[in-house]
This record gives sequence, structure tokens and C-alpha cells, in this order.
Amino acid sequence: MNTAGRVDATARIDRAERQDGPEQIDQIVVGGGAMGLAAAWQLARRGQRVVLLERFEPGHSRGASHGATRNMNNAYEEPHYLDLYDEALDLWRELEETSGERLLTLCGLVTHGDPVHVRGAYEALAARGAAAELIGADEAASRWPGMRFDGEVLVNRDAGRIHAATALQVLAAQAARHGADLRHGHRVTAIEPFEHGIAVRGTDPSGDPFRLVAAGAVVAAGAWSRPLLDGLVDLPRLTVTEEHPAHFQPLPSFTEPGAEDWWPSFNHFRSAEASESARTGAVYGMLTPGEGVKVGFHAVGDEVDPDDRRFRASDISRAALRDYVAEWFPGLDPDTAAEISCTYASTDSGDFVLDRVGRVTVAAGFSGHGFKFTPAIGRVLADAATGRAFPPDPFRLAAH
Repeated sequence: MNTAGRVDATARIDRAERQDGPEQIDQIVVGGGAMGLAAAWQLARRGQRVVLLERFEPGHSRGASHGATRNMNNAYEEPHYLDLYDEALDLWRELEETSGERLLTLCGLVTHGDPVHVRGAYEALAARGAAAELIGADEAASRWPGMRFDGEVLVNRDAGRIHAATALQVLAAQAARHGADLRHGHRVTAIEPFEHGIAVRGTDPSGDPFRLVAAGAVVAAGAWSRPLLDGLVDLPRLTVTEEHPAHFQPLPSFTEPGAEDWWPSFNHFRSAEASESARTGAVYGMLTPGEGVKVGFHAVGDEVDPDDRRFRASDISRAALRDYVAEWFPGLDPDTAAEISCTYASTDSGDFVLDRVGRVTVAAGFSGHGFKFTPAIGRVLADAATGRAFPPDPFRLAAH
């Protein structure tokens, strides 16, 4: 085809895309995990006509949002994360009040290990008037006898755990209550901007093709972000890994009535030497009522194709986690691991990617620490998608 022919064909396609279809949509949200649901909720509550497209069934275990609990963790030094945390805490409480569901258990958070990180986070929190204190390892062990501690311990009282599975259900219900159309089993295969909007194509639960047109799209597709945004958004490198925390059962003396109070959420920032020699990163976890205490190494899994995963840790990784629990958790039985599998999509810096490029708003690279911020990130995405405000500069593409 000559150049004139290509121009004429493009013009015909553009005219066809502009024609009013049976559905009038303001924003299409691609991805129905935590961030996509939060974006749909925040957009719909503003009166936007929203369709959310999710490839899998509700609560599926293929991505990063499933599971009963997550850390509500504010052990950060950076102001932009602490600002986002404070906003998210308020929004979680709003969702609790609106839904009548319990989404947070603020049982406290203890952070120990690397003294630079621990003290830096403490000083940042103290400067904001947060409910935080520094205590010694012996005092921490007397308060929480099921754990051992490495150096000074940062104790945050306005922190703890999120009831993650319930949170997803509440976000979906609230988005739908405000009019969002949530469609599961819809696999998106192409996102195509044109002059007056954006077209999203894919297949529905029956395998039939669909095409939707809207003013814009929010893409929150986790481990599938790069192929969907290829040619549309110049993403930083996103490394997709399969991670394998596990639940461990408390020993009998730690299962008595009231023993839940002995299990705050936790972070252990180990030394670089320990991390490199054991091929393990920082350690995190929390009690999951009815399942045990969740313990996991942060961002150490093998790089994977999200559609071709083992759903099983290597024997070496399993042994490393068992040995860690045996050393640092006198209140847990290290031989009772019930393994979990999830994906991380991580940037090199560990910082999130939140930005808008043309008619596409992108949410990616949550690097294993995004869930606690979910409702605030939904607000950031809704602001960007509707042109109200760009995301904070540290999260934008230029910062990466």
C-alpha cells in the first residue's frame, strides 16, 4: 500500500472508532486486582462510567493480590510513601465504615535489623508525630516472646495487618455500588489509542472477541503490564518473579487464648552480607488468623513468565526459610510450612510506576510492597485519568 493509501485507511479506522457504540464508557480499567479495583471505585464514585476487565475469576491466585492478609507497614523514610500511607489509612477506615467489614487489625508493627534503616524510619515517623518508639532487643523479646530481635526495634502502633481478601471484596462491592461494571473472564489483548479515545480489544469468557471504546484506560495489570503496554508506554524494566512465603504454626504455648496479641506484624532488614550469602532479602510477615504466622523473604524469587509458573519454591529456598524461622522465631514450629505462591513485578528501585501517557494511565511495579497503599493509589490513578492531577513526581516515569 502506498503512503496515501495508509493515510486513507487510518482515517477510515479513526472515523469508525469515533462512532457511538451501544456503550458509553468514560474509563476502561484493565486488571481487577487490588489497584484496578481501587481505581474503578475511585472513578465510579466521581460519576465516571467505568468498565473493569479482568482476565481471571474473582479472588484468583495467578497474580499478586490474593491471600488473607498483608502488612499494614509504615516503616518508611521517604515522605511520599508516608504521605500515601496516612491517606491510605484514612481511606481503609472509610471503607470499613461504609461496608461494615473489618479491614484492619492495628496490632502494631516491629522493624529491626539494619540500624540505618531502622533509625531513619523512626526519625521520619517521629518528625510527623506518628505513634512510634525505639526499644532495645531485650525489651522487644519480653513483649513478644515468640520472636527474636536484631538490634534496636522500631515499634509502630498505627500499623499491623490488612484483611486483604476481604478488602478486595469490599473494593469490588463499592465500585459496583457506584455503578462500575466489573467483567471477569475478559482477557485484554490490545489497547489502541486513537484521536478521540482509546479502544480495548480482547476475548470474553466464551472466547468471542470484544471491542470497547472509551475516553481513556487505566492499566493495572501486574505481571502482565509490559506486554499490554508495549509500544504505548515506555516502562522502566519490570522484573517478574515468583515469591514463596509460608505460614508457620505457633508452638502450643503460643496458641493459648489471647496469644494473637503476641504476634505483631514485622520487618527484619538483614545485613547485606547475610542477604547475599543466603540469597535472601529482607524478611516480612504477620499473623494470619486460622492459618498461622506468615513469614517470607522479600523479592528473592526466580524470574518467571506469569503464564508459566511452577507454583512451588525450590528445595534450597524452602530450606533457607525453614532455617530462618528456626533461628528467629522461638514461638513457631519451623517444620510446619504451608507455602504460598505469588508474583512480584518489581522496578530496579523498588518504587512504583504511576503516570499518565496520553489517554493511558499506568499503575505498575508495586515491587511487593504496594497493597497497604491500595485505596490511596486508586485516588492517585483516578486523579491522573480524569486530568485532575498527575501522580507524585517520585512515582512518575521520568523518575525511573
